Amino acid sequence: MTTTVLSVASEAYPLVKTGGLADVVGALPAALAAHGVQVTTLIPGFPAVARAIDGAEAVHHWPDLLGAQAWLRRGEIDGHPLLVLDAPEFFMREGPLYTDIGGKDWPDNWRRFAALGRAAADLASGAVPGFRFDILHAHDWQAAMGPAYLRLAPPDTDGTTDTAKSVMTVHNIAFQGAFDASIFFELGLPHGSFSLGGVEYYGQVGFLKGGLESADAITTVSPTYAQEIHGPDFGMGLDGLIRSRVGRVHGIVNGIDPAVWNPANDTALAQRFTADTLDSRISNKRAVEAAFDLEPGEGPIFTVVSRLTWQKGMDVLAWVLDDLVATGARLALLGSGDAGLERAFRDAAVRHPGRIGVRIGYDEALSHLLQGGADAILIPSRFEPCGLTQLYGLAYGCVPVVARTGGLADTVIDANEAALSAGVATGIQFAGVSTESLKRALHRTTTLYADAQAWRMMQLNGMAADFSWDHSGLRYADLYRSLLGD
Repeated sequence: MTTTVLSVASEAYPLVKTGGLADVVGALPAALAAHGVQVTTLIPGFPAVARAIDGAEAVHHWPDLLGAQAWLRRGEIDGHPLLVLDAPEFFMREGPLYTDIGGKDWPDNWRRFAALGRAAADLASGAVPGFRFDILHAHDWQAAMGPAYLRLAPPDTDGTTDTAKSVMTVHNIAFQGAFDASIFFELGLPHGSFSLGGVEYYGQVGFLKGGLESADAITTVSPTYAQEIHGPDFGMGLDGLIRSRVGRVHGIVNGIDPAVWNPANDTALAQRFTADTLDSRISNKRAVEAAFDLEPGEGPIFTVVSRLTWQKGMDVLAWVLDDLVATGARLALLGSGDAGLERAFRDAAVRHPGRIGVRIGYDEALSHLLQGGADAILIPSRFEPCGLTQLYGLAYGCVPVVARTGGLADTVIDANEAALSAGVATGIQFAGVSTESLKRALHRTTTLYADAQAWRMMQLNGMAADFSWDHSGLRYADLYRSLLGD
């Protein structure tokens, strides 16, 4: 029997994307279809989404959804069912999804994403005619009110007590959606739910907290991160709640979509290649040099494709750029974020013309070229729930150099002496994000790069690793069925 799932999130590739969340949400429907699970994706009607489904018929109308009119429109995302919450007052804003053009959070973010959660709970429970789902699967704080509404304020249906089960996936517990307590009375929740067992969180309304408290199961995007958030160092104030839900927290590593990330058929590359034609990769290296105004050469090119933030360890990387250049390596960086860090990387590019190239912003095609042409990808994150760029690097023969945390620790096999001797290494790990640890990792990497045989072995091992959604999709399918008693 087919299990039906409503997957609700604020973004989904290829329609709207700011980061890895969109990639995961976009890939889940195909990953789960092979395991007898039909996924319908619910996302907000941001401008790009509205353009993609232009003309789609409305299949439901909410005259007052958290203070605004909203329509439900039906479409497709890569051939799978899509539902769009068309609430122009909330979502038809050009520019960033969550902030104004100045980078300041929209003051009504609580209302916008509470509306998304309320719509999700209505759909999952059968309150919207023609719809009912076995599982409501919510992603991150923007969707977390879905499980909260389902448990704390279930919609009035046809009298049935059979309700959907819910799963809450934490892609990054640092982003929690905490708002002033004054909004509580506008959420449509029972008075008693502003409590420890509801949405109250240190005197505020916590969207993620409410979702974690309400969901039948919690998942994170790697096994190591699932363990890390049980403690105060990584739990970000929610570790006590996580510990209280023992047995309901599961770590499932994200996959990558081989239809999107495959060097054999990637049109963004200057030269496509496979493990058997790895030498063709040099054409992409030359293209990276040209794109970033780097001096041509045979030394390694490190790349960074990242948000430029403290979490990602970019402040530490900025401090060691002179040392990176001194090793004979070069750097091609694509990213944006903290203004001070953007300035630090631009200044380094001026200091080291031809050795450091910086593009501030994001370019999907360029990110593919960097994976296909750079020699190593640097990911010095202080914490990383899963990470996708190291998986892309593995698939493209771009050796990951990563901090030993979260999903980075789960997916990269360090090139220590034992792993090199056994022929299983896929990258370089380092412990503790500091200037000294990162310098040592850079020197280890350049030394390994000089050993052509060891380097090629790591590239081929990474390209042979299976990080498709096949295994992870099965884990999710098994979790859903366990909640349903199947």
